[in-house]
Amino acid sequence: MLITFKSKSSPEVTMYQEHAERILDVLNKNHTRGVITAAEAAHALQLLEQEVALSKLHPEVDAAHANHSHAHHLQDEDETAEMADKNHIGFAQRAYPLLEMLRAARDGGDNIVWGI
Repeated sequence: MLITFKSKSSPEVTMYQEHAERILDVLNKNHTRGVITAAEAAHALQLLEQEVALSKLHPEVDAAHANHSHAHHLQDEDETAEMADKNHIGFAQRAYPLLEMLRAARDGGDNIVWGI
């Protein structure tokens, strides 16, 4: 399933739900639908930037999270590890578009909504 984030201050950002859930968990937001108000944008940006920094400091945790999310697609454990190593897209890369949207929302005074 896809989640599309919308804001007047930037283009839409669409993510797979499994990737967006980690971001929304960090922000303590509902996975199905919600809003990050313009007033919340600066704090949300700070929280996500901290999580990105932590994921870069501890890439093994980031990789383990990726293995878990891809494991249901693959039968063999060795194949899972090999696939994760070759195609690993970290949390920082996945969060980047939403970080940019949060910056634009903060600067433009706009809300970000999803699931509406």
